[in-house]
Amino acid sequence: MSGAQNSGDAEASAELKAVLAALRAEHAAVYGYGVVGGKVSEERQAEAQAAYDAHRARRDALARAVRDLDGKPEPAAAAYALPFPVTDSDAAVRLAVELEERVAGVYSDVVRAAGGERRRDAAEALREAAVRAARWRGGSVAFPGLAERAAQAGPPSTPRT
Repeated sequence: MSGAQNSGDAEASAELKAVLAALRAEHAAVYGYGVVGGKVSEERQAEAQAAYDAHRARRDALARAVRDLDGKPEPAAAAYALPFPVTDSDAAVRLAVELEERVAGVYSDVVRAAGGERRRDAAEALREAAVRAARWRGGSVAFPGLAERAAQAGPPSTPRT
């Protein structure tokens, strides 16, 4: 094999790996929003439903992208471990922020690994996740999707319900 072909194979492999990670994150987000919807205040139910629907659509698009990259989409797990107990509306809002930040992070990896339309789609998904996180949190962070940048900037503001 030529060096150029090996490089192309490595890029395709990196892209598939990033898209699979995004698919896993979307599966977890869909599950997580089921929890959020069950605990969030009535005033934020529509917001939770809209996020749930958006993540389902992104999940389905990613499954197609995996197949387009000659990969096999991973099915969703039956359940996902939550990062903390979600016992009330405030915890549900914190979970929504966490879900969106995690999704933004994996989409930043897809932006790095992909090109063309898939890169544009990933950048759009990162933007959408960052906007939802800011809405849930009540404020934004300097570098959405980049955990190392957010950690340097200090802890996020307290979520508002």
